[in-house]
Amino acid sequence: MIRIGQGYDVHRLVEGRDLWICGIKLPHTHGLLGHSDADVAIHALCDAILGALALRDIGYHFPDTDPAYKGADSKKLLAEVCRMIREKGWEIGNVDVTIMAEAPKFKPHIDSMRECLARTMGTDADNVSVKATTTEGLGFTGRREGIAAMAVALLTKD
Repeated sequence: MIRIGQGYDVHRLVEGRDLWICGIKLPHTHGLLGHSDADVAIHALCDAILGALALRDIGYHFPDTDPAYKGADSKKLLAEVCRMIREKGWEIGNVDVTIMAEAPKFKPHIDSMRECLARTMGTDADNVSVKATTTEGLGFTGRREGIAAMAVALLTKD
């Protein structure tokens, strides 16, 4: 059996915050605003995995109104999502994440991001794709006001 899900997330760029993407702290002048560490890529990935099993979304399970998640490490949220699907007998088949931003440059960090996500999800890095693209200066990402991410996840069950 297989199931697929897709996720999308957006966070605003602001001064005075660290920039976390795919569980990696990146050097940048701005970070993402959010209740947790605002890792937009992991949030989209959580939604993709949850969506594959119709388990609602990240906000349902980890609401931004709950002080327990204030400043939370998104890797812990992803690990919990993976625990939830495994509890139902499912495994990660593969995931594919696309980050949309004008800056910083992601290419030097892609391998570390893939390894971090794989380790967090308990799967092989060969099952994890991370890509980045610009929006050619268009929209909020093009104006460097925020970063967006999309993800798809394939789950398998014997």
